[in-house]
Amino acid sequence: MTDQQIQEVETMILVISRLVKNGEVVVVGTLSPIPAAAVYLAQLHHAPDLVAKIHGDPEARGTDGLLESFSLFHRGIVDLFFLSCVQMDQCGNFNLSAVGDYDRPKVRFAGGAGSNMISMMAKRTIFFTTTHTQRLFVPQVDFVSGRARDDSISWRRGSMSHMVTPICLMKYDSDKRRITLDSTYPGVDVDRVVTNTGFDLGIDGRKIREIDPVTDEELDLLRVTVLEKLWKVYPLFCSAVWG
Repeated sequence: MTDQQIQEVETMILVISRLVKNGEVVVVGTLSPIPAAAVYLAQLHHAPDLVAKIHGDPEARGTDGLLESFSLFHRGIVDLFFLSCVQMDQCGNFNLSAVGDYDRPKVRFAGGAGSNMISMMAKRTIFFTTTHTQRLFVPQVDFVSGRARDDSISWRRGSMSHMVTPICLMKYDSDKRRITLDSTYPGVDVDRVVTNTGFDLGIDGRKIREIDPVTDEELDLLRVTVLEKLWKVYPLFCSAVWG
């Protein structure tokens, strides 16, 4: 356990890092500094044998960029990928396309950009978000860009694993086929999570634990060795978070 003050984004990085397993083949796409930092940390802390392909990293990139990464997904080689979204519902359906009516949306976004295929072909997909509101976690998404799981597709390889937010860790329960609350962060009570989530988190009759305490070792690795590597890929993000 550490006595050092920890930022929200640092907690997210540490939580994601702990979900990364040794020996996995992990791909991190564009605009993903939080999972990139988490993968670096996992590699240094507990997963020295993972194989990481991080978009934009001169030391961990592939030879053909996104083309090579998509080929790895189609061949069933990737164990873990990371996605974000603008909406998610209790079933793990996610939206990256539009809020409101699709033909006349309130807001239109860039779209899935292959995320549906990736979420089906990677063995696990961890979602992450820097906000936690009822606008994001909704009863039903306005547009389905992809699903946590779909048994009608016989060749589907994987499913959603977890959703990491600034206040809690959620997980996808593959038996119940719904998202449930796994754990909260230090200083965050369950009521705050429930109030900011637009669907039932399946907490009735369950004692929700707090994440294991962050250690000085993890935090020191993140703020020194990981930060040095991350600066090469995401300098603006590093400057904003750590100065």
